[in-house]
Amino acid sequence: MAAMATFLFGSPPTSSSSVSSCLSRLGQPAPLSSHSPLSHFFSTRIRHRPSSLGKPASFCPRASAAASGTKSRSTASDERVQKVHNVDEFEAALRAAKNKLVVVEYAASHSPNSRRIYPFMVELSWTCSDVEFLLVMGDESEQTRELCRREGIDRVPHFTFYKGMEKVHEEEGIGPDQLVGDVLYYGDNHSAVVQLHSRADVESLIDQHRGADGKLVVLDVGLKHCGPCVKVYPTVIKLSRSMADAVVFARMNGDENDSCMEYLKDMDVVEVPTFLFIKDGQICGRYVGSGKGELIGEILRYQGVRVT
Repeated sequence: MAAMATFLFGSPPTSSSSVSSCLSRLGQPAPLSSHSPLSHFFSTRIRHRPSSLGKPASFCPRASAAASGTKSRSTASDERVQKVHNVDEFEAALRAAKNKLVVVEYAASHSPNSRRIYPFMVELSWTCSDVEFLLVMGDESEQTRELCRREGIDRVPHFTFYKGMEKVHEEEGIGPDQLVGDVLYYGDNHSAVVQLHSRADVESLIDQHRGADGKLVVLDVGLKHCGPCVKVYPTVIKLSRSMADAVVFARMNGDENDSCMEYLKDMDVVEVPTFLFIKDGQICGRYVGSGKGELIGEILRYQGVRVT
């Protein structure tokens, strides 16, 4: 069964659609384009077959996790996930997080998909110590319903991502793979991938790697709300560690500010993700797409390794 969102308020519609990037236990992944036009700034809201609110049942993530057969998830404590019960607590948690990434799950006690995804969020809360995780049970009380209505949440599970009290991304009805990818993409602060925020940042990095001893610079250009960009980013992180001796990986989101967008235009970037390969101050090639094998092959080619 594909992951679905549960309807929180009102009568459910009858249409349904599958969700990409779910683990096999939650359903087979749907096809996903390897790149997106640069003009596509905002992710499409995915609509799923909902169910009515119904009578609340107990929300039991541990039982759900145990059913999956994964011991670590069934025994993990959820003490690092903060339970939010009203608007004031929600806003206080966002303020306290300051510039950390905050991941908010909106769930419901009767939603099977809320129960399925919650153990994965609990596990992430322990492995990503620099990210704050919040849980809002939409059917817990009138106060949590009010919070859901204010935030425009009518289906669960629904995830929103905040930085500096600003909403940077949201997803509805996603599976574990997509959740992990989103957390890595929006909360990456400590990997070997250099985060670039302006044309000056790019030029400074390029200057550092000029000359015979300079490394190959791989610049990952994307957008904040780009599914393929999120999909490929875990691969970028892994490669940045395994190829650290010879390659420098960097990332820039074109829609972060005007300087980034102007740089993308000057580099003739029209689709994302685009990977620019820079050697001795010159752009020697590019790859457009999110294919892991193709990306590795291109990196090796521009390193001078013959790929057969």
